[in-house]
Amino acid sequence: MSTANNRQIVLDTETTGMNMIGVHYEGHRIIEIGAVEVINRRLTGNNFHMYLKPDRLVDPEAFGVHGIADEFLADKPIFADIADEFLDYIRGAELVIHNASFDIGFMDYEFGMLKRDIGKTETFCQITDSLAMARKMYPGKRNSLDALCNRYEIDNSKRTLHGALLDAEILAEVFLMMTGGQTSLAFSLDGEQNNQGGAENIQRIVRPSSGLRVVSASDEEIAAHEGRLDLVQKKGGSCLWRV
Repeated sequence: MSTANNRQIVLDTETTGMNMIGVHYEGHRIIEIGAVEVINRRLTGNNFHMYLKPDRLVDPEAFGVHGIADEFLADKPIFADIADEFLDYIRGAELVIHNASFDIGFMDYEFGMLKRDIGKTETFCQITDSLAMARKMYPGKRNSLDALCNRYEIDNSKRTLHGALLDAEILAEVFLMMTGGQTSLAFSLDGEQNNQGGAENIQRIVRPSSGLRVVSASDEEIAAHEGRLDLVQKKGGSCLWRV
């Protein structure tokens, strides 16, 4: 997670489709934007969610992914109507996007069609690709959003179809898990200084000569342990406790 910018916007879009040959966004449009705000690793509830009229038909393949129909979009605003509100929401933030080149390509295409010299998104936002991060963390593994939900045991049962806001909410949970780590270095340093300052007061603990009591696991506990290792191996592909 970036330390220079404590405001992050986790973002996803749905579109009319994409080109398999050439530029993936050209001729297609954004039909849904979903974004959630994270400040200092906390979800603020200040979300941005819009459906947009694309002035073209949704490709059947795209409809099969997100289920957003042409009839539903007929009375929605066009991108130009919400562009300023969207820009105000994201400007200066770190955008966290899964497979960022896809969504940023569409966003820059939409901004360009406004002919307002807005510039590329990367000029006014920092962009973090959570898919690229996941591939570095888990090389050779599946790193789709669903796969990461399984890996981090995040509930994605409501994700029967892709939806921009739901996917952004799920990605925010995934991203916070991916970037968890240590959250308070200052606390650790204070603890070390306190220990050093009180070194003269440390007392040695003398263990009894009879030694420690050893309690062996029962058959049921061994079976439960093996079952847990099976789950670790299934989810992670390997298990350090089994050689």
